[in-house]
Amino acid sequence: MLQRCRSASRHVAVALVLLIAAAACGRNNSATRGSAPAPAPPAAPKAPAPSAIPEQDSGRPRIVALGDSLTAGLGLLESQAYPALLQRKLDDDGYQFEVVNAGISGDTTASGLQRTDWALEGDVRILIVELGANDGLRGLPPDQMKKNLAGIIEKAQARRMSILLLGMEAPPNFGPEYASSFRRVYPDLARQYHVALVPFMLDKVAGIPSLNQADGVHPTAEGTHIVADTIWNALRPIVDAVSAS
Repeated sequence: MLQRCRSASRHVAVALVLLIAAAACGRNNSATRGSAPAPAPPAAPKAPAPSAIPEQDSGRPRIVALGDSLTAGLGLLESQAYPALLQRKLDDDGYQFEVVNAGISGDTTASGLQRTDWALEGDVRILIVELGANDGLRGLPPDQMKKNLAGIIEKAQARRMSILLLGMEAPPNFGPEYASSFRRVYPDLARQYHVALVPFMLDKVAGIPSLNQADGVHPTAEGTHIVADTIWNALRPIVDAVSAS
């Protein structure tokens, strides 16, 4: 069994770190603009060009990691992002799977759902879903987030894929009711669709300055190794079951 999150107070503390970091990023952006007119808001994140997924099929079944900047590895080398670390673990243990990093910084569950069909092209056997952090930072409705994640899960299950869902926390500024509703989305979906769940993907990393970059949100290379270990503990049984079938 995976460890549950330690306590409600720890959830709030971790979420507060995320909120403070997000606010700091906003202040930094304002400072750099000075008195110049504010630029137009950035366009919604788009799916990457097809070349982001290997053009030449390796012949190995795929594990796709669909997510946001935590999956993309913001601030890290591509080889330091957790999908690359999972690939290393698979290779070291002799598993014949190819891990595809389908993370895009800034993605919400809605934008992730929009590109799910594209991300699942090819011989994909397992889908890792890491989305929701940006929904929480923007205060988007948990019910809608749940519908979006359910849509992703249903698309994958329709293709007979196994799924690993990675849980996230919401910042506390929207109140305890919002944070509680947000947190419940992940275990509720795991029960409803009978999918594997990591309750909090940043367990043992969030809130620890030495394991996070200057923004306080994205793990350092060392922190990402811990994240990869947390995910691997849940992913390996899925890989074994898929390999056996």
